[in-house]
Amino acid sequence: MLELEDALARILSTMPTPAAETAALGEADGRVLSETIHSPLALPSFDNSSMDGYAVRAADVLSAKADAPVHLRLAGRLPAGQTFTGALESGSCIRVFTGSPLPRSADAVVMQEDTRVEPGRLDEVLVLDAVRPGENVRLLGEDIKAEATLAVAGDVLTPGAVSLLAAAGLARVRVGRVPVVGLLATGSELRELGQGLGPGQIYESNRVGISALVSRAGARPILFPLVADELADTRRALEEAFRECDIVVTSGGVSVGEMDFVKRAFEESGGELQFWKVAIKPGRPFVFGRRQEKFLFGLPGNPVSAHVTFLLLVRPALLRWQGATDVSLPSHPGVLAEALVNPGGRRHFMRVKVDRGGKVHSAGAQASHLLTSLASANGMVDVPSQTTLSQGATVPVLSW
Repeated sequence: MLELEDALARILSTMPTPAAETAALGEADGRVLSETIHSPLALPSFDNSSMDGYAVRAADVLSAKADAPVHLRLAGRLPAGQTFTGALESGSCIRVFTGSPLPRSADAVVMQEDTRVEPGRLDEVLVLDAVRPGENVRLLGEDIKAEATLAVAGDVLTPGAVSLLAAAGLARVRVGRVPVVGLLATGSELRELGQGLGPGQIYESNRVGISALVSRAGARPILFPLVADELADTRRALEEAFRECDIVVTSGGVSVGEMDFVKRAFEESGGELQFWKVAIKPGRPFVFGRRQEKFLFGLPGNPVSAHVTFLLLVRPALLRWQGATDVSLPSHPGVLAEALVNPGGRRHFMRVKVDRGGKVHSAGAQASHLLTSLASANGMVDVPSQTTLSQGATVPVLSW
């Protein structure tokens, strides 16, 4: 039985070299960048006003006060997107707006709230407060210098990163190809949503939940029909899924019971098992296998176990498959509002709920079939075997 870190290292080392494709920037949020991008221009690309007001020479208004205003001649009006020919003369000002280019010889902007225009004297502006050189001005290149690095290969693009690339004028980017992930659920007791339930039957919930996690990892899920607990049915379902998909994720059928056929069916269809069993709770029965350049992840059937093993072992693989360098779950510190106790022999990833004040509460009973605690959880805490984490302790919280 492998430790989690060993299992994850073996999975990640097996992922293929990422394939790249070109995507429109507007469709690149959440995609993994395949190239390091340098800015083709400076941002801002010219000195401009950060607010509505008047462009001035700061030296002209050094003495300006509300009870002793400086009188400046209004030399023009400069909306954003236009230019002012010539230079600003001493004793003059130009009406500007947010984004207006700073006229030549001007070095500051006075906010319009710090000015006054007298009735009948529209060609003169009274400045009521002094400004320093550079005040209320966005300077050329103060955000990004030309040729500066905007994003690095392996980054997962965020809305902020996409906005930055757009500001630099990039319409398309090279990103890792999105893997197609087939989702199979095995179990003769399972029924599709919308069907009636007979005695001993339950609705299947793993595929729809795991599908959402697959999408959040940047991959494209495909849900396949339910698979009965029969070896031939399991083999046919796996072969069909592998024909269409890069990666197949199953739930159920990976333990040691008489009706657990995933491992055998996978090997009979040409797959090679890499390992089975990981020393974590929930989720010890976990299968990782390879079928040429495609991969199988066999999750346990219990919904919490399937969710946790996906987050810890499959999500990182999907990100690495696309070329991501950081594949770990986000983590943040939290303070335990109650003790978390793990008397068992395996590390236990306990579901927790972090409140707005950063206090960490157990999400409820931790049995691997209980969906209520999974639904109310917004994080997990890794509790070592035979360990009590005391109330008030600061712990890392994994979130998804």
